[in-house]
Amino acid sequence: MKKPWYEYMWIISVLYLILGFFNILFAWLGMFCFIIPLLISVIKGNKSYCNKYCGRGQMLTWLGKKIGISRKKPMPRWMTKKWFRYGFLAFFMIMFAQMIFVTFLVFKDVRGLSETVKLLWTFKIPWSFAYKVTGLPLWISQFAFGFYSVMLTSTILGIITNILFKPRSWCIYCPMGTMTQLICEIKDKS
Repeated sequence: MKKPWYEYMWIISVLYLILGFFNILFAWLGMFCFIIPLLISVIKGNKSYCNKYCGRGQMLTWLGKKIGISRKKPMPRWMTKKWFRYGFLAFFMIMFAQMIFVTFLVFKDVRGLSETVKLLWTFKIPWSFAYKVTGLPLWISQFAFGFYSVMLTSTILGIITNILFKPRSWCIYCPMGTMTQLICEIKDKS
């Protein structure tokens, strides 16, 4: 039996991380992972992106079930609570806003380009080997470094959660999943 096309979306997640390693501008492709889930939840009023199309979720399933990188333990109850999900979303949005602010400072020539990836929002890792850009405004590259940092950090958190708990445990507190759930709840009430 042939698998549907969307069951291969995990390849896009892996490819995204690899391409960003060699050229940081590929980080801009990650915007599709932000825009598409929100559009689907606004238009359709459901979480079909999360349930069906999310490449990261599929990658975590593949790592946990096929490769066996999972203890298959339930998550602690506090990690499944609404306050944790919304708290993590708030934290994530603050970090995202900070990334946008730094990009704005580079755009305004108040700050120079930082050729680093911030891992777990804390550790600056030199990433200049992936910066092979000429002729573009520096803010475009700054956004790419920041966005790749967000995507790499969330992938690492997903893998750690996957190892410690059941496959796709990340999906329970994923900021995109929380936002799409919130949109669906608002649509249901209207």
